Amino acid sequence: MRDFDFEIVMGLEVHAELHTKSKIFCGCTTEFGGEQNTHVCPVCLGLPGVLPVLNEKVVDYAMKAGLALQCTIASFSKFDRKNYFYPDLPKAYQISQYDLPIAEGGYIDIEVQGEKKRIGITRVHMEEDAGKLVHGGGSLAYAGYSLADYNRTGVPLIEIVSEPDIRSIEEAIAYLEQLKAILEYTEVSDCKMEQGSLRCDANVSLRPWGQKELGTKTELKNMNSFKALQKALEYEIERQAEILRDGGKIIQETRMWDENKGETIALRSKEEAHDYRYFPDPDLPPIVISEEWVERIRKTLPELPQARQVRLVESYGLPAYDAAVITGSKAMADYFDQACTAYGMTLPAGQKVDQKGQERAKQISNYMMGELSRRLNASEKGFQDCPISPENLVELLTLIEGGTISGKIAKTVFDEMFESGKKPKTIVEEKGLVQISDEGALASVVAEVVAANPQVVADFKAGKDKAVGFFVGQVMKATRGKANPGLVNRLLMEELKRQ
Repeated sequence: MRDFDFEIVMGLEVHAELHTKSKIFCGCTTEFGGEQNTHVCPVCLGLPGVLPVLNEKVVDYAMKAGLALQCTIASFSKFDRKNYFYPDLPKAYQISQYDLPIAEGGYIDIEVQGEKKRIGITRVHMEEDAGKLVHGGGSLAYAGYSLADYNRTGVPLIEIVSEPDIRSIEEAIAYLEQLKAILEYTEVSDCKMEQGSLRCDANVSLRPWGQKELGTKTELKNMNSFKALQKALEYEIERQAEILRDGGKIIQETRMWDENKGETIALRSKEEAHDYRYFPDPDLPPIVISEEWVERIRKTLPELPQARQVRLVESYGLPAYDAAVITGSKAMADYFDQACTAYGMTLPAGQKVDQKGQERAKQISNYMMGELSRRLNASEKGFQDCPISPENLVELLTLIEGGTISGKIAKTVFDEMFESGKKPKTIVEEKGLVQISDEGALASVVAEVVAANPQVVADFKAGKDKAVGFFVGQVMKATRGKANPGLVNRLLMEELKRQ
């Protein structure tokens, strides 16, 4: 972005709710939704005389995420109290980690416009979530009042803090996409951004090109979609640039994205660490993690997105683009692997499919990235909720490959499969869609079509290639789309040569 007046410097702080059944310090459910203030107890409400008890699964998941992000796991870490007064925080402090987090020093590799880059991760730490304020009027900017729902209070979080290595909006999006995929693959979080289980804060600053000193930053809070992140960054970068071009100074502050106005709005001056008056939580002992514990968690790590992407390219011959799209979602990648298994293409490590296998893998990819993704997006579903099972998709492709149905008929069958969930063979039989591959029957139809169109025959003999397409269309029309296209073409050429 050297055509821009300033160098953009950004870091992201991502909060991910851990996918545990109970909260971090009590036995209340973490289930999303429910009537307001019903998933609470004296512990998560911070009532006098209660004590927190750490959920061990939270530590397991935090370590698993840290290892997947190439971090070093601390053998000794502790919880701290982060003190601030806000209505969604019933204790008036948040139990978090400050100077001794559970994981540090990792990275995520991204690729933007063909260029690879490594984004450093400063730390991963555990903390409890705050409650949720429901603003009368729909948003904080227009609220006449706010109501507090504490169901979310005490839900376990990890916060992943990046280094200020991000230099463009495209890099920020790529980083968040890769981070989201890693958390989904490890199954430590469901990453449902629409439910708030993955939220992103962005630290944004600008500086003249060549300057080493960082500019004054602003923090954009709680963006819970990629679209919101992109729009908020676009606005904030231009807002800061205009101020600097006019000779002004950026104020270090916390801002929020107002979707209705399409702009960022100042919330409060940006707090420093000392403003939170951190101190070790006296009710929670330090966390001592043995090497054996770390190794036990390391053994549970799955094949991660980038490794899976490499495997799909090397083992199945998929184009790099296809592999990147498919592995961007765990549910989509699982669907692809299950479809390959249904096609009998389960491979031992390091082996490759033959040419036919590569063609089949590409067919699966084309359907998944094309029509299947389009229909799922339109119905607001993901591959985990796909009404067409991987096995049924492969059955459809097998019917096409074997000549039972044509590609055109397959579209009709596919639509019915998506709506009803029926097996393709059942649909083909019920609707009488079996492709006509009887050479004698088709030869008769071809002869009739050619005889009925002498002028088009003359056009063909005059070298007009479109004549063949006309004849193919007429044959398909006469057979209601059931004729085998390859056979039709061969019979047509034979018949036209006889004319």
